[in-house]
Amino acid sequence: MRTARTAAAVIAVIALAAGCSNSGGKDSENKASAGGSGGKAASTPRLKIAMVTHSGEGDTFWDIVQSGAKQAASKDNVDFLYSNDKEAGGQAQLVQAAIDKKVDGIVVTLAKPDAMKDVLAKAEQAGIPVVTINSGAEFSKQFGALAHFGQDESVAGEAVGEELNNRGLKKAVCVIHEQGNVSLEQRCAGVKKTFKGTVENLNVDGTNAPATQSSIEAKLQATKGIDAVVTLGAPIAAVAVKAKADAGSKAEIDTFDLNAEVVKRLQAKEVGFAVDQQPYLQGYEAIDMLWLYKTNGDILGGGKTVLTGPAIITEKDASTLGKYTARGTR
Repeated sequence: MRTARTAAAVIAVIALAAGCSNSGGKDSENKASAGGSGGKAASTPRLKIAMVTHSGEGDTFWDIVQSGAKQAASKDNVDFLYSNDKEAGGQAQLVQAAIDKKVDGIVVTLAKPDAMKDVLAKAEQAGIPVVTINSGAEFSKQFGALAHFGQDESVAGEAVGEELNNRGLKKAVCVIHEQGNVSLEQRCAGVKKTFKGTVENLNVDGTNAPATQSSIEAKLQATKGIDAVVTLGAPIAAVAVKAKADAGSKAEIDTFDLNAEVVKRLQAKEVGFAVDQQPYLQGYEAIDMLWLYKTNGDILGGGKTVLTGPAIITEKDASTLGKYTARGTR
């Protein structure tokens, strides 16, 4: 994990440096936090790149992805178009809309890969290069994408299982906030693979916070001995903290992904640890690679996933990361 954390830190420094190198200094940092390049855009022809994700409403993870994408787009003289739909069919329709607009490149998530296969074939037929991010890495090359940016979800889950072991925990609930999302299922499967205790999955509707809180609270009250609740998204962690309090439980809340709220709860010891996959990098590198491909024929990864995580984040790391989460880049 030390190696993963060090590598991720190096990549983050390179990415932020690339976005701010034109002018440097405090003014550059302020512009970067607002999604600007901090200097003149590239002199290459204006490109139009669409990003289509499976995000539901209110998920702060995707705000961070967009922050990275906008930073790269500003630097690269790219017109960045973002759209999302949590329903697989709706997401596929949005990809088709991007194809119809004759965009220069498409960034897409493969949370529900079966629904994306045919429309991505149409993108390939139209000569539009595709990069995938975040989910469905194993389908990326098969569907004709140039590269995939994200973390290996099974490996990330295994890291969580090992961390739970280190903390002496015995009985965990893994909260899946979007049924059918292959990446979320892989995370929980990874936890089960390495955790020496027992793991039970709990499916909830992550777009309905009150219902999610009630489901987690009911589970904690109905099942004795739960000492760990693993959530798979930062917004769900905050909901789980409230559910724990209302249930009178002593279970530790741990989570995948990071945002400003999770950092605060790490500092308050309301969350034990978080797994950071650096969504800012996923957005930044996806846009930047499509620009490099269109202007210089470059491809990253050699057909393998370009890893942006995982890294285990604890209370000790929270103070350092606070300023980055506050500006929306971690």
